[in-house]
Amino acid sequence: MLSNKRIQELELVMDFEKVEECFKEVSSWIENVGRKRLKETINLDDSLEMLLQAQKQFREFDLVASEYCRRGQEALKKMDRWEDFSSVDVHSYRVKLQTYRDQLEEFCTQLDENRHRICETVRLYEFFDKVRQGICCMEEGVKS
Repeated sequence: MLSNKRIQELELVMDFEKVEECFKEVSSWIENVGRKRLKETINLDDSLEMLLQAQKQFREFDLVASEYCRRGQEALKKMDRWEDFSSVDVHSYRVKLQTYRDQLEEFCTQLDENRHRICETVRLYEFFDKVRQGICCMEEGVKS
């Protein structure tokens, strides 16, 4: 049994090394591109036109970012079997795996929050734009 467990652990290490390239690529993109682009969406412009432009640019970024999130989640799913192993030999790999998981979850959460915030901000600005237009029409009607 001990020998079988050791063989399984070695197989997991080999699997990890195969999947680690994907983790590294996703992690690198998150750090070098993703986080910077998310920071750019913190300060949204004050006009509906500029906000719609920002939303369009965010949607283009969101497509790419969502693909990286999906790839990272698929890679993590392949490593779900690690949860059953607690030996010292695989501990360092589990730590790396948890680091990748935490980074990916944090980024995907921020991406979802920004997507929601931009959408809600656009809806709010569109509402206020309609209200403003309605007030202008009412003022014109009163002047006539």
